[in-house]
Amino acid sequence: MIRPSPAVPIAAPDAYQEQMAREQQVILDTAGVGIVFIRRRRLKRCNQRFAEIFGHPTVSAALQRSNASLYPNDEAFHALGRAAYPVMAQGLPFKTEMQMRHADGHLFWAHLTGKLINPQDTAEGSIWIVDDISEQKEAATRMQSLLQQQKLIFDNALVSILFMQNRRVVRCNRAFEAMLGYGPGELDGAPSRTWYLSDQDWEEATVRCYAPLQRGEVFHEEMRLRRKDGSAMYCDVQAQALDPTDLSKGTIWNGIDVTERRLAQEQLAEARANLEQLVQRRTDELRRTVQELEHTIAQRREAEAHIQHLAHFDALTGLPNRLLLDDRCRTAIAAAHRAGSSVALMFLDLDHFKTINDSLGHRVGDAVLVELAHRLRQAVREQDTVSRLGGDEFVLLLPDTEAEGAANVAAKILQTALEPFLLDGHELTVTPSIGIALYPQDGGNLEDLSRCADAAMYLAKEEGRNSFRFFTASVQARSERNLLLGNALRRALEREQLSLVYQPQLNLATGRLIGVEALVRWNHPELGPISPAEFIPVAESNGLILPIGEWVLRAAARQAAEWLQQGWSPWRVSINVSAVQFRHGNLPTLVREVLATENIPPHVLELELTEGVALYNSQQVSATMEQLADLGIPMAMDDFGTGYSSLSYLKRYKVSKLKIDQSFVRDIVHDPDDRAIVQAIIRMAHSLGLSTIAEGVETQEQIDFLHSQGCNQIQGYWLSKPLDARALGAWMRQRGQFLR
Repeated sequence: MIRPSPAVPIAAPDAYQEQMAREQQVILDTAGVGIVFIRRRRLKRCNQRFAEIFGHPTVSAALQRSNASLYPNDEAFHALGRAAYPVMAQGLPFKTEMQMRHADGHLFWAHLTGKLINPQDTAEGSIWIVDDISEQKEAATRMQSLLQQQKLIFDNALVSILFMQNRRVVRCNRAFEAMLGYGPGELDGAPSRTWYLSDQDWEEATVRCYAPLQRGEVFHEEMRLRRKDGSAMYCDVQAQALDPTDLSKGTIWNGIDVTERRLAQEQLAEARANLEQLVQRRTDELRRTVQELEHTIAQRREAEAHIQHLAHFDALTGLPNRLLLDDRCRTAIAAAHRAGSSVALMFLDLDHFKTINDSLGHRVGDAVLVELAHRLRQAVREQDTVSRLGGDEFVLLLPDTEAEGAANVAAKILQTALEPFLLDGHELTVTPSIGIALYPQDGGNLEDLSRCADAAMYLAKEEGRNSFRFFTASVQARSERNLLLGNALRRALEREQLSLVYQPQLNLATGRLIGVEALVRWNHPELGPISPAEFIPVAESNGLILPIGEWVLRAAARQAAEWLQQGWSPWRVSINVSAVQFRHGNLPTLVREVLATENIPPHVLELELTEGVALYNSQQVSATMEQLADLGIPMAMDDFGTGYSSLSYLKRYKVSKLKIDQSFVRDIVHDPDDRAIVQAIIRMAHSLGLSTIAEGVETQEQIDFLHSQGCNQIQGYWLSKPLDARALGAWMRQRGQFLR
């Protein structure tokens, strides 16, 4: 007997078997299909994918089921045995498709492949490979239904339909055959020359249609064709190439018999020609009368327009007067009432304007008012109204304008008015005092708003002039706070006052951390920490959300790249995207650049969009989402159910996850309404193939409920408060759950 050299150690049998077992388990765990070993009709061993297919959270839970319980009923179980084992006994694999039973009782379609481990001894059991093919089955059923519908439409259409290839009939419907007087099937394979009156007509028609078909356009014209009996007919024809780049693949044509219409048109044309001769004689007689009437009407319209202008516009500046202002104010207030929005009314009075009139004369004063009116029109939007009540008093009506917007306009007017007026060799500077009132809090009509704005204007004069004041003290304070934050926010980026914190997210099914949500924070050296709920709306209103959003995206991607280098994988960083960023148009380009710069795969980043995105141009939203989806970026709908929730945009837009707002999660243990809402969102999401994540989770009772309803993921203080990157790393080490 040959014995191994003592210098070469041989692994103990137990160690070798353990290594083989580990290698087998790795193969099972990484397989993309379910694998199960069955012996004596009992499940002996399976992988995680098998457990997931049958709705079990763990392998051990799956192994507790009997083999027969996987099938719809005992008959299906025994029928499979009768069909499978004669094949498997020959050492061959047995393959089939059949319905199986999920752990929750519902049936699904599966593809099964089974083989005996030892065909000579069936007692050693068998191995089966299982794959869920429910979606493929549903797709095949839908496709068959669609094809049947298309055939019914084609065969029963009243419009003639024809498919041609190489100028021959491939297929046509009965309407086309009947239109030309042919019986069923007579035109099958016939050349297109069959229904033309001459070779010349046939060749010319081919030349005319070739260019538009090759460009991918629809060829459309009225053609003169030949029936089977040789008679001529007229047909309204449309055609399009199946593939414009290769016309040899064929074309589709449809047509309508318009012979009767054409004959009627010809008869009508003849009658019209006779009538036109008669009309021409009458026209010559009436032309002079019409010219005289037009001249009279033009004079009358000019006079009426002048009267109308005098009634509604200021004679000096051309601005709307009090009458037109009152009409536009009623319209703006009615629209604001329906939309639940605000209207701003500004009273503007020039400081010490009487001095200009007294010292330089009314002509110079009038010139100042005209120039100021021009500047005011330039300072506001097209839908805003600038009016003059008389003297140096102006009123500005700003529909759909909140306090912050009104403050911005007032500040712009103050700056505009400071530019010198150069009139008749005089360089003049004027300063206005402005009072602002807001609908609905300060009044419901022009009279009430005017009184409040007038009072606020006098307050501005009393407090030093050359300024603006709101009628309501609280609005004034809030406006000043927003202006303060807006100015400070412009320097926050360059002074590195912004930072990111990260809140972990957990997979409920596996208990594993899957990633974090990146949240922006602002700590001002003088104002202290400022809530995102306060500074994000300010950033959106003044356009700063674009550079801030870009900074957040780049910073989060940079941190994600660092985590990947440290072995945190799989790991995903979710980033909130403002509707302003989404509408800007360059978001896909920016994301593509960030991915390339940080050298990270696209699935590492997830963009969270608010429901407000769906209210904007649906074509632009769809196009942007298509580009992001093409990049491989997953997208989630944030705060679902709190805004304008719509199944239509969930179907239209490429969203893969719904985020359940914490306002619903907070009281799900005690509030039946919140429980019903959360249940409905989860079920709807799953029916659409979407996953769900609940935010604001703080108690074990909330987790138990969410898990029982099939919610996929959670985040909240139960898991962890938002942490900076360093603290998050320490927290992860403490949990012992670095993902590798």
